[in-house]
Amino acid sequence: MCGIVTIVGPQTDPVVLEGMNRCLTHRGPDHRDERVISSGLGMGHTRLKILDLSDDANQPISSPDGRYTMIYNGEVYNYLELKQQMPEYPFCTQSDSEVVLAAYMKWGKDALNAFNGMFALVIWDREEGTLFAARDRFGVKPLYYTSYDNRLWMASEIKALFAAGIPRRESEEAWAEYLAFGTYPDPEKTFWDGIYPLAGGHYLEWKKGRISSGKWYDFVGAVESKDRDEWTEGEWINRYREVLEDAVQLRFRSDVPVGVNLSGGLDSGILLGIITHQNRDAQGLEAFTFTSGDERYDELPWVRQMIEQTGCHLNVKELQVEDVPELAMRIQLAQDEPYGGFPTLAYSRLFEAARTKGTNVILDGQGLDEQWAGYSYYRHIDASKFHIGPVQGSKTSPVRPNCLVKEFMNLAKPRVFPRPFGDLLRDLQYRDIFHTKIPRALRFNDRISMMHSVELREPMLDYRMVELAVSAPPMLKIRGEEQKWLLRRIGEQIIPKGVALAPKRPVQTPQREWIKGALRPWAQQMIHIALDQYGSRWLDASKVIEEWEKYKEGSVDNSFFVWQWINMGLWAKAYNS
Repeated sequence: MCGIVTIVGPQTDPVVLEGMNRCLTHRGPDHRDERVISSGLGMGHTRLKILDLSDDANQPISSPDGRYTMIYNGEVYNYLELKQQMPEYPFCTQSDSEVVLAAYMKWGKDALNAFNGMFALVIWDREEGTLFAARDRFGVKPLYYTSYDNRLWMASEIKALFAAGIPRRESEEAWAEYLAFGTYPDPEKTFWDGIYPLAGGHYLEWKKGRISSGKWYDFVGAVESKDRDEWTEGEWINRYREVLEDAVQLRFRSDVPVGVNLSGGLDSGILLGIITHQNRDAQGLEAFTFTSGDERYDELPWVRQMIEQTGCHLNVKELQVEDVPELAMRIQLAQDEPYGGFPTLAYSRLFEAARTKGTNVILDGQGLDEQWAGYSYYRHIDASKFHIGPVQGSKTSPVRPNCLVKEFMNLAKPRVFPRPFGDLLRDLQYRDIFHTKIPRALRFNDRISMMHSVELREPMLDYRMVELAVSAPPMLKIRGEEQKWLLRRIGEQIIPKGVALAPKRPVQTPQREWIKGALRPWAQQMIHIALDQYGSRWLDASKVIEEWEKYKEGSVDNSFFVWQWINMGLWAKAYNS
């Protein structure tokens, strides 16, 4: 796991390149290097050593003939199998990065289809004068870019672009849609004007100052090409479990210790069940979970059921109310964009504990709800709400558009999500995988894992699993009131029945209670900072204060809109002070 930066265009300033790369030291504390490849190209890399711990595997890495130079962030887990297909290449390391470069040299852009993993890569072809960049299928690993001062600038995090002097201009359109509808920008935009993420499954090419981009991963085609009409339910269960087992097995390839994050839910339970079923040394496995000290939200009873069955060592990390103000600001600085509230703070505690333990790789269960239709709105599909971003766990509106200045509100346009399948259930899954749930969670989780220099691996986002699950018949996803039907059948085989059959529970903390209780003075301070910065321009101050007073009286069942204002206060302190 690493950080990468690139400058391409007129003469590269090595001091600027170093400043960009230094911003990403947390992503790769084990080695840092910047190189001016030519007068018009600079590349930087920070390395977290996971595979081949020797210095021989440091980056940037060049081909034997010097034609290609690559910087790469992530892991391609099937690198050993790919290596066997290239016996002619003079490999000098035991790293996956050298295999990635060799594969690109052999197959060009088509090599991307052979990679099973998470990655963002940039490759310079000296002979053609071409820069090639690509991101993994679902965008697990980040890559941002912008054109400025006749140059193309790229980095793993937005802060590295700002360190180069790229202007910080808020995207009023993105903020308006976030505050009005609760939606985050689409996969090709950010909360900053002129700064773009390369979307998951896409590539970008630069040549002679011209930028072109496109999609290299055809998810819809992959799903529609699968003909499973003859499979019985038993065959579906066996085939999916076979891919699941292999996905987890691949992600244990590491030269440093691997641990697992646990909630009390089905998804992480299945992950741990598969790990122990593979006859791994469960007693030597470190598991991590968080608590908030509030039994209404904590999942320790279900977690302990899993621990009792497997015998692995459980590390419980508590988020305490007094931690929130300082931690919230630290995470804002790590995220570079608005984020998801107190659950993100609690989740960050897991990675802090893992790093302290020396467990530098963590597996996580993200992705199964989207594959197997696990959210409540999948069960009662309302086509009229398809273009509204999903927010779980509230019966009242999570946002307060009435608190926005009219001219600012007019900038907010409902997101128009594609419907490539013409089947509402699959289209909802596609929306959540590529436009709402997964992109948002991956961004939050990448930043909070990397702020502690821990590599987070997502075995449930193995593309083979996702394609297979989305292609499955609806009756294997939802049967009556039971969701994730097929997954629960697998769960019954390997984990306690109390975990396998437990209903879906959103990951929660006492955010609502803490904001109106012990954290009320801090919350009010953040809201007033937001009003000082954005009142009359974005926010109607009198209406915000009115809604805040109602909230303190306890008349609403969610705190998302209050968190938005708190997050605006954190944002103002971070970027406008």
